[in-house]
Amino acid sequence: MANRIVNPPELGEPKGFSHAVVSGQTVYLAGQIGEGETLAEQFDGAAKNLLTALSAAGGKPEDLVWLQVFVTDLGEYRESLRVLGRVWRERLGRRYPAMGLFGVTELFEPAAKVELMGIAVVGDSADT
Repeated sequence: MANRIVNPPELGEPKGFSHAVVSGQTVYLAGQIGEGETLAEQFDGAAKNLLTALSAAGGKPEDLVWLQVFVTDLGEYRESLRVLGRVWRERLGRRYPAMGLFGVTELFEPAAKVELMGIAVVGDSADT
């Protein structure tokens, strides 16, 4: 089975990676960042970008089964939980995939405070 590379034009031309790779019903989503001053603003943009890649690969938010969140400031993340919850519900609804949160010293883009990457399963009739 051949993998299908998905690079939606809205996310710009990737260099050295692909925004999404589809293998069967599984969509592997590359790390996405967002713009803004606060971690919450950047999380919102990162979620929007992740969902743009997922949509271009034929998926929707409820298809996410695994999400990794990388942040450069765990304290700011903890302090932002209320607003992050609102952002999550607006972008992704009330369903949560398996998740991991990782504190990292830095991300590739120096101004980035958060990066999201995930895996989705599309077209799964067992989805609840």
